Amino acid sequence: MKKLIGKSFLSALLVCCMAACSAPKELVYKDFNSFSLNKLGLGSSSVKMNLVYYNPNNFGLQLKRTDLDIYIDGTYLGHTSQDHQITIPKLTEFSLPISMEVDMKNVFKNALNTLLSKEVTVKVTGRIKLGKANVFFGMPVNYEGKQQLSPLF
Repeated sequence: MKKLIGKSFLSALLVCCMAACSAPKELVYKDFNSFSLNKLGLGSSSVKMNLVYYNPNNFGLQLKRTDLDIYIDGTYLGHTSQDHQITIPKLTEFSLPISMEVDMKNVFKNALNTLLSKEVTVKVTGRIKLGKANVFFGMPVNYEGKQQLSPLF
């Protein structure tokens, strides 16, 4: 009888653990802010910004690595990657600081249209490595949406 109770308890515990370890929901892109130009050049420039995301999960996560490509109005802006761990609180917005080298030839192609428009299409693609309790897995990132801008003129 003790073995039967022990096996039943172990089975119930295993089922509870499997239910608690459900796959996390994807992070939701919200905005970007704190845009700054670190180095300006004709061939390439260096920029920094924060990507703002929302964690829709009922638990915190660790972001271990990112490899992202950024596009503005269909024009490739640059690639960014980071490999230092960031703690993401549950059910809240958080900022992901990124820096990247920008190929200025691609920026100059659409610069006038972008400067005069009220909104641009931002596209972020790539992969991130997320986890909890030192168990990490890859997750694709594929966001595209309109971003409001303040026109200069």
